[in-house]
Amino acid sequence: MAYPGAAAVIEALAADIGDTVYIDVAKWHLYLRDTPLHTTLAEKFYPMVTDSDLSETGVVAVLQDITVKLGGGRRSLPLSDLVPIQCQVDLLDLLERHRSEI
Repeated sequence: MAYPGAAAVIEALAADIGDTVYIDVAKWHLYLRDTPLHTTLAEKFYPMVTDSDLSETGVVAVLQDITVKLGGGRRSLPLSDLVPIQCQVDLLDLLERHRSEI
């Protein structure tokens, strides 16, 4: 299936990211669909998906660059510290799947 344009690719990426990736806090899973982060990630991953620079290192770098404020902003952590390793692997798999569909 071919996507009609950038907006459709980003929207599809955001939906899949939101349904697949979660933040783990004390074994509570907060799926990114319940946060604005799924859209932010889709926008950042779009160039990787449409170009040939999709890599595990690049995915981790994006997750490290996004900070999440906790406790009303008293502390911030990189998203990479909050997303379990298996979710990061699943994220890379879904990005590769989207790249193959474009």
